[in-house]
Amino acid sequence: MFPNRLFRTSTFRYAMLYMAVFGLSVCGVLVFVYWSTVSVIDAQSDDTIEAEITGLAEQYRERRVVGLVEIIRQRSSGESGRRGVYLLTDPFLTPLAGNLAGWPEAAKGPPGWVDFHIKQAARPALRPQIARARTFELDGGFHLLVGRDLTERAAFRETITNALIWALLATLALGFGGGLLLSRYFLRRLDAINQGSRAILHGDLTQRMPVTGYSDEFDRLAENLNDMLDQIERLMEGMRGVADNIAHDLRSPISRLRSRLEVTLMAQSDPEEYRTALAKTIEETDGILDTFNALLAIALAESGVLRDRFERLDLGALVRDAAELYGAAAEEHGLRLDVDAADDCLIDGDRNLLSQAISNLLDNAFNHTPENGSIALAARRGQDGRPEFSIADTGPGIAKEERQRVLERFVRLDDSRSTPGSGLGLSQVAATARLHYADLSLEDNAPGLRIRLRFPATEKRLESQKRLTYNNMQQ
Repeated sequence: MFPNRLFRTSTFRYAMLYMAVFGLSVCGVLVFVYWSTVSVIDAQSDDTIEAEITGLAEQYRERRVVGLVEIIRQRSSGESGRRGVYLLTDPFLTPLAGNLAGWPEAAKGPPGWVDFHIKQAARPALRPQIARARTFELDGGFHLLVGRDLTERAAFRETITNALIWALLATLALGFGGGLLLSRYFLRRLDAINQGSRAILHGDLTQRMPVTGYSDEFDRLAENLNDMLDQIERLMEGMRGVADNIAHDLRSPISRLRSRLEVTLMAQSDPEEYRTALAKTIEETDGILDTFNALLAIALAESGVLRDRFERLDLGALVRDAAELYGAAAEEHGLRLDVDAADDCLIDGDRNLLSQAISNLLDNAFNHTPENGSIALAARRGQDGRPEFSIADTGPGIAKEERQRVLERFVRLDDSRSTPGSGLGLSQVAATARLHYADLSLEDNAPGLRIRLRFPATEKRLESQKRLTYNNMQQ
């Protein structure tokens, strides 16, 4: 089963395709090497024969046939006779001088270049020698053959041919073997990821993809999948926490609501008492609806789907609108509301979520700032050019060790139990900050609390989005 899966993998198919292309390339290179080698050998042989012919022609011009016979006999019996092929015959092809027993059958035609085999009379069982020569017809009907014994060069050419063929076969074999090894390696890596995925599908959410530490593409894929699984696990933990918190925090108001209605129905009350009970019921119901709306806003912010609807906003205008809306409430609470909103704080964001976050922060400030205290709203650019929103009050503040915990859902500190609220305001602010890639910090205002939201610069964010889009296109 494993070999069948191996042969069906895309890695094996791509490896075979690459091997075919590489094999054709190697074949072309080997053919070129073979053709170049053979051409050089043939050219050297022809040049040597032409040099022999030039020397014999000079002897023939000076000494005619007698001198030609003498020089051919010398060359046939000398050192050059082992490689050279010579034959001079009369008009009837009777040998006069040379190292051939007779005129070759292949040379019985018009003068010119000819290739033929030389049979050895002493050892006829051996393979005939190969020769290449050029023939001439001299004055008086004499025939001259001048050539070279190419047996050794033919053997060398055969050796080269065999070597090139074996090199091609070895290349194909190595390519096939390499394809198998690569496919087996990649299949093993993918099987590990598939096994982890199947375990997750069967409910084991603690399973993670293996990382080898080589920092290759499979490790990057496994790390991204693990990050995604960590995020899914965090979201599911958050959902379970929300469900637990809803069951815990909403059970009491719903129970009170039901009890009040039962008591009202059981008692013999006048219309005014009924009206009072209904008003309290509506108030309790509004609190429950506010809790669900806050949870829905947090879920939308954490999902990230609202980023597609971001628009260019003036953060200073949002702060001024909120200050105008809460101005009368500040006077009723005996608080001073200071506003410092610049006009150059442009950000990309969701207007409704940002307005709700500012409103939640103002509600918290009003609930925890004593009478004759002050609340300061500011929207400006920081020293690094990033848009920044802050709200500072003169209330009791939050202890440093509790500042991170109050950003969780349904968390209310002991000293805020008596104030209205569900413990979701700061959670919604934190979710909105994450949605807008903003840095949220809670600081000591000495006295009181300062909450700061630092948004990314619009230009840098556009460059980051362009860079991310370009990288995705390249991949």
